Amino acid sequence: MFLTSIRLPLAFLLFLYTFGCTEPAQYDVIIQNGTVYDGTGSTPQVADIGITDQRVDTIGDLSQAEAQTVINASGLAVAPGFINMLSWAAYPLLEDGRSMSGIKQGVTLEVFGEGSSLGPVSDAAKQRALENGDTIAWTTFGEGLQHLVDRGVSTNVASFVGATTIRVHELGYEDRSPLETELAQMQNLVRQAMKEGALGLGSSLIYAPAFYASIEELIALAEVAAEYNGKYISHLRSEGDNFEQAVNELFTIAQKADIAAEIYHLKAAGERNWPKLDRVLAKIDSARQAGMDVSANMYNYVAASTGLDATMPPWVQEGGTQAWVERLQNPSIRQQVIAEMESDTNEWENFLQLAGDADNILLVEFDQDSLKQYVGQTVADIADKRGTSSAETIIDLVVQNEGDIGTVYFLMNEDNVKKQIKLPYMTFGSDARSIAAEGKNLESNTHPRTYGNFARLLGKYVREERVISLEEAIHRLTELSAQKLNIQERGKLAPGFYADVTIFDPATIQDKATFEKPHQYSEGMVHVMVNGTLVLKDGEHTGATPGIFVKGPGYQP
Repeated sequence: MFLTSIRLPLAFLLFLYTFGCTEPAQYDVIIQNGTVYDGTGSTPQVADIGITDQRVDTIGDLSQAEAQTVINASGLAVAPGFINMLSWAAYPLLEDGRSMSGIKQGVTLEVFGEGSSLGPVSDAAKQRALENGDTIAWTTFGEGLQHLVDRGVSTNVASFVGATTIRVHELGYEDRSPLETELAQMQNLVRQAMKEGALGLGSSLIYAPAFYASIEELIALAEVAAEYNGKYISHLRSEGDNFEQAVNELFTIAQKADIAAEIYHLKAAGERNWPKLDRVLAKIDSARQAGMDVSANMYNYVAASTGLDATMPPWVQEGGTQAWVERLQNPSIRQQVIAEMESDTNEWENFLQLAGDADNILLVEFDQDSLKQYVGQTVADIADKRGTSSAETIIDLVVQNEGDIGTVYFLMNEDNVKKQIKLPYMTFGSDARSIAAEGKNLESNTHPRTYGNFARLLGKYVREERVISLEEAIHRLTELSAQKLNIQERGKLAPGFYADVTIFDPATIQDKATFEKPHQYSEGMVHVMVNGTLVLKDGEHTGATPGIFVKGPGYQP
């Protein structure tokens, strides 16, 4: 037996010693063995994710690393948190910051601002709130969002500044154009909101008093948002009889203001208007090919939801809710309103006509306890019981409720819904609140999109009907949405990005809410992280409230 003496270089021996003594990498959280969909639309890969200080640190093989929290994601999809492009969760989150119906679907960013926003708030608005027994504890746009976060929210929040909110701040509910000095002040309010973190300017043009705004007014406000790289996003002046003209108006505002534009909840409303969708999509394609930055979002249902105000002409609603209800009790005005409601007019967006039949108008939410017996009934049901016409029934209900009534309208076509989902620029918004299926919420119904919009996309349209692939759907819900909003460091699983993460079972994720029984949470979402904190664990809310105010590109500290 021969012994051989081998002398190794000192540097190599030091390397071996150092390597052998290296401590395992440490993370706050490790997500192990998940199928990672990074948000870009690329092919998913099985990998581990290390999270430290609210952000993704490493993606790869972390089998030798350690963490305070280890999540086994074997067999599950791991994706960025979903972005709700159109949310009405602001005021519900002030009451209950858990964001239950959204978190249960993987929504980690709720985006507000369809026409209205938390601020700016005028002294007159604060006084009206006091008279109704409420207190508004903020004044500016930014203060409103920060107040919401300071109370504690489980989800991140962001917002456009509402063009209607700006108009009401200066003009109240009057049907008139602003004076030059008033318009300048409206522009200053938009400027302040953009500096405080607004994503851009949001409008909602079928409703009074937004309906009263001229295109010139909207251009003037959008020009200010454009100065701060914001977006103009709009509920079009018409989704029905004047659908194409309303799209042209959006294009004109975008061109004149030199601003990127987005259509809220794109749809062709009313059976007679369903064929118009193809022409509108051709208009959008042409504009995009010509270099215009224009796109759209949608919810994944054939029914819309708003109020009974959408069945009445805007002129009768001038001055706000009290003035509207008082006018409806004037016999001559009542008859004029009925005549216009029953007329096949295209001068305003008449949802009674677009619904085609009162059986397609479902009542879901009343303020007055005496009327809650009608929750879940149609206008046709109630009209038949009362022996009154549809228009008369609607007016009587609004007067008895002393204000608007939550309503679902069956207006759209399933083939068009699928056609829209396929569009490469289409993103998704619930157009709904984020609430819990408990307490007073159960006294009324709601549109099932409140509980199911995002799970419905992944279950019905991805897994079951294969309208688009899972990686494409996740891309639209995450990175594409963040890019549209000009939000940095969110919407993708990559080192340095905030750890907004969804972990779900692609084989079981599904909406459960129906129009008959809407208060049902979606299934299949296992874990949700917001800024690196577990908010949903094994399908149950942890009570954590790590959400922050995500600010737009014009933010100036």
